[in-house]
Amino acid sequence: MIENHLFYVPKRAMAIFAHPDDIEFGCAGTLIRWIRAGAEVCYVLCTSGDVGIDDVNLTREEVIEIRERESRQAAKIAGAAEIVFLGEPDGLLQPTLELRKKIVREIRRFKPEAVVSADPTVVWSGENYINHPDHRAAATAALDAVFPAAGQPHLFQELEKEGLKAHKTRKVYISGWGQTDLYVNIAETIETKIEALRAHKSQMKDWDPAPRIKEWAAMRAKGKEMPYAESFRVITLESDEDWEKRQAALEKEPGKESPK
Repeated sequence: MIENHLFYVPKRAMAIFAHPDDIEFGCAGTLIRWIRAGAEVCYVLCTSGDVGIDDVNLTREEVIEIRERESRQAAKIAGAAEIVFLGEPDGLLQPTLELRKKIVREIRRFKPEAVVSADPTVVWSGENYINHPDHRAAATAALDAVFPAAGQPHLFQELEKEGLKAHKTRKVYISGWGQTDLYVNIAETIETKIEALRAHKSQMKDWDPAPRIKEWAAMRAKGKEMPYAESFRVITLESDEDWEKRQAALEKEPGKESPK
């Protein structure tokens, strides 16, 4: 499916990825379009990228401080409402029940209409790239948190003590190359996407990401009547009719706060 004039904009969206800079490389162009159209967007990073700087003179704590600062700056450039770091170990991420619960907590707190994450099934792409195991682990944990955990009140029921009730997500966007069915035109946001990526100075160093980012985005847009694109596989968990009924019911129930 190629994007048409009915560009879907969720009221609230959450991007869940493994590392600082994953969002900027993958889906920031689309998130920025949503933000400019009025969406509130929350970034959730499972790790703080604490082994992502190859400098033995830096402690892990110093690396965390650098990479979290860079991530906050990137999120600010994009216009994200907030960014959350879950504090899992970089390079050793596993889709544990503990991580699933952490993500469920954030979903129930922020109440996203749409969740964006990566494809947990991608192991390699082409002949010279093996997908980072943290990417796969974060994507697995994110999808397992979205469905059924976050929306099932009898799972992680103890979170109700924190005032966090079950929340069902409407749509899931899987960012990636394979099995995609939606191409989002990012011609108007690609420069901001690149600016946000440049905020990760510890990773970019002397490399200018602009040519490669534009090359990749042009490849995805090829034949789609747009110059630059990001691509997704979209899973609709709640139909339009069911979603509207649910929102109306939440608004009518006393003591229950509907998604903003």
